[in-house]
Amino acid sequence: MRYVPVLILKAARDSVKPNHAIRDVHSAMIFGAHILFYSKNADADRTFFRDVLGLQSVDVGHGWLIFSMPPAEAAVHPAEAEFTQTHAGHQLLGAVLYLMCDNLQAEIEVLKKKNVQCTEIQEAPWGASTTIPLPSGSALGLYQPRHQTALNLRSR
Repeated sequence: MRYVPVLILKAARDSVKPNHAIRDVHSAMIFGAHILFYSKNADADRTFFRDVLGLQSVDVGHGWLIFSMPPAEAAVHPAEAEFTQTHAGHQLLGAVLYLMCDNLQAEIEVLKKKNVQCTEIQEAPWGASTTIPLPSGSALGLYQPRHQTALNLRSR
C-alpha cells in the first residue's frame, strides 16, 4: 500500500491557499470530504479518472492528482466482514464508492464509446447499478437511484 509522503503534502499545503479559506465563518466546521482510493496501479487509475471519467484535478506535486468530485452523500451500512483501513494506529471505516446518475443506460453507452465495458445491470428496489472496471483491476460502482437522495441538503 502506497501513501503520499508527508513532506509532499506539507509543501503543497504551505504553497497553496486552500479553497475553503473563503467559506463563511458561520458555517459548519466540516467543509468537504476527501475520499482515498487504494489502487494497485494508481497511475493508470488516475489517468482513467482524468481521461475517461473526465474529472478535473489539481496536481499537489510529483503528479499526485486530487480530483474534484460531484456532490456526494453518505450512508452507513452494516459490514459482513472486516473492511477497514488503518491510520495512526486507528481503524478507519471501509468504504465503497458508487457514482450516481440520472440515466444508467445512457452512462453505460457513453463509457462503451470509450472502450469501457461495464458489468450487467443489477435491479434493486433502491435503484439500478453496474460496475465500471478500472485499469488496476478494481472497479467503481455506478447507479441510478430510485430513492430520495440527500444531495440538495446542507450540513449544519
